[in-house]
Amino acid sequence: MSEARRLIESLALEPHPEGGWYRETFRDEAVDGNGRARSTAIYYLLEVGETSEWHRVRDAAETWHFYAGAPLVITVSSNGHDASSHRLGPNISAGEAPQFTVPAGWWQTATSLGAYTLVGCTVAPGFLFESFEMAPPDWRPTPRAPKGA
Repeated sequence: MSEARRLIESLALEPHPEGGWYRETFRDEAVDGNGRARSTAIYYLLEVGETSEWHRVRDAAETWHFYAGAPLVITVSSNGHDASSHRLGPNISAGEAPQFTVPAGWWQTATSLGAYTLVGCTVAPGFLFESFEMAPPDWRPTPRAPKGA
């Protein structure tokens, strides 16, 4: 059994709608004025060939935390045009970071650079599927037209 499959089984992960595998591990009992948990946390695993497809959490920030496996590339876009990529991983001297935060409403996608990547994601205020939006299939940020074009 591969290490990724062992982790999926050991951590009781289930398929996530955006791709990959997850399990919620924490939902804050404290709530905001609307009855929403102040924060939530999950384990999230991508195997080789899997992608966290383009999606966004419309009203909450999401912090990704690296745990194990290969580095991960997270690509984000605040406006559906300009995109930037960030490496999540343990090798800080090589430009990787152990965590990365995606602001509320930003589009995001992620891909493992190896056999698997295990991360955690913390969302504040707490994650609600009603606030989660998948981009249409094959959607990608579009470059802006040059000024004067």
